[in-house]
Amino acid sequence: MRAPRFPVASGLAVAVVLATVATVLGRAMPVIGSAVIAIVLGVLVRAIVNPGAWATPGISFASSRLLQLAIVLLGTGLSLGTVLRVGAGSLPVMLVTLAAALGGGFVIGRALGIDRPLRTLLAVGTGICGASAIAAVATVLEVEAVEIAYAISTIFVFNIAAVLLFPPVGHLLGLGQHGFGLWAGTAVNDTSSVVAAGYAYGHAAGAYAVVVKLTRTTLIVPIVLGLAVLERRRAGAATPSARRWTSYVPGFLVLFVVAAAANSAGLFDAQVRHDLASVALFLIAVALAAVGLAAQPDGIRAAGPRPLVLGGALWLLVATTSLTVQALTGHL
Repeated sequence: MRAPRFPVASGLAVAVVLATVATVLGRAMPVIGSAVIAIVLGVLVRAIVNPGAWATPGISFASSRLLQLAIVLLGTGLSLGTVLRVGAGSLPVMLVTLAAALGGGFVIGRALGIDRPLRTLLAVGTGICGASAIAAVATVLEVEAVEIAYAISTIFVFNIAAVLLFPPVGHLLGLGQHGFGLWAGTAVNDTSSVVAAGYAYGHAAGAYAVVVKLTRTTLIVPIVLGLAVLERRRAGAATPSARRWTSYVPGFLVLFVVAAAANSAGLFDAQVRHDLASVALFLIAVALAAVGLAAQPDGIRAAGPRPLVLGGALWLLVATTSLTVQALTGHL
């Protein structure tokens, strides 16, 4: 079969169709929301049809670039003061949950007999931002491609679980929009899943979760730096220069802050903010449909049960730690 002339368009079109359906259904079922429906539709289509290689470029583009664009557009509805205040307020919860993920990965991972690189990938993926953190950390660790696939596949399972379970658990616990947003922003692995869970709970929760999650994403930098130093010392090599690590600061995070600063300066009126928010929510649905389409059930089966057990244990540990710290610090 001849490759499509525009490789990104084919897979992207599938994600857009699913997002359109999800948006319509989300309006009919606002409690669930288009984000959750989109990711579920993507998983179902993947399981039934399994899009071929022709769809991969478009799916990858939608699940990464479009999601980043959506996050930047969401920044136009926030003020820079809010970003700084939320980031500072959530820092204790973020640091404790990250410490729980890293410590749990070391202790539980060793008890399960999982090799150091794989348990490190799972711990960092759970503690910071899922696949993005795994990809960044993998560049400074000596890991096999199959270990990266294991880690990402395992993290993905609990991303889906978080999207489906966090909102009803939040309602059961009586969490407010602020409390749930902080919980989702600090305890859900991947940005797409944070967005899905947050906005499924409420617009205020989703907006707050996004800011918390983006602040949490910046922790990639010190973690990668620290791991790089440890790896170089283990190998007896010199410490790498700091210049290289600027590449680990996500570009969309910088643009998000720029968008929030522009809004703080009064460059967007209420109608423009509303329109951009609507576009952002649709792009989120497209990205999440693509995430579902990219699911790799074979990767989970090949990994065996131990990484899945570790991923589940870390997921529960981080979720409960986040709630506990919030309760102790008066954020709930």
